[in-house]
Amino acid sequence: MGEQELREQVRERYAEAAVRAGSGVSCCPGPADLTGGLYDEAERSSLPPEAVSASLGCGNPLAVAELREGETVLDLGSGGGIDVLLSAKRVGPAGKVYGLDMTEEMLALALANAEKAGATNVDFLKGNIEAIPLPANRVDVIISNCVINLSVDKPVVFAEMFRVLRPGGRIGISDVVAEDHLTAAERAERGNYVGCIAGALSFAEYRTGLTHAGFTDIEITPTHEAAENMHSAIVKAVKPRAAAARELPVVANSGCCG
Repeated sequence: MGEQELREQVRERYAEAAVRAGSGVSCCPGPADLTGGLYDEAERSSLPPEAVSASLGCGNPLAVAELREGETVLDLGSGGGIDVLLSAKRVGPAGKVYGLDMTEEMLALALANAEKAGATNVDFLKGNIEAIPLPANRVDVIISNCVINLSVDKPVVFAEMFRVLRPGGRIGISDVVAEDHLTAAERAERGNYVGCIAGALSFAEYRTGLTHAGFTDIEITPTHEAAENMHSAIVKAVKPRAAAARELPVVANSGCCG
């Protein structure tokens, strides 16, 4: 299957999930099943039900992102807005949270959820994670919940993350990661691409990709099993304070995934 076909499959799956969640039908297993119970009841109960039911993540990036008052946050593949809205509470009125998604239906759902939650410090952007529609050195923290594995060009995603982070900025993301001994074919045997399995990087590949992009202090910590020899994991890394991202033209609405 080619890149365009994979992108369209991802778009269709998340568009359908958004429509189902917006109509009051759970799009997927309950939050405890999705995230290994990493969202607590207080977090879930503080949000519109549609934001919770639209969650398709594999973890809780906020558990390790250590968000602080006044910070600017970017959520890659923000979906129905669950992590954007939780982040908005943590950074407070002086902070800002951007949610980036390529699916019109998810963006519409997220905007409705933000209005229901009364969140005034959030902004949802249409675009894809391979071409983030923000200027360089704009955000303090990048979070993401089981989205990077869906990209068909992960080195570009890592480079874009590095570009938009301010020097000293950090990432705290959840993703599916394969054990190093699994081949690409063996990963595909355990699940399909849109199910966040076939496209997952190995631990070594993830570390190498982040290193090549310029990140340091890389930590990849498995949290629970997503498939045989494949794990939901928390990924942390830092953009060095001495680093400067080269400004690139902002490209919006140019593809997928997230």
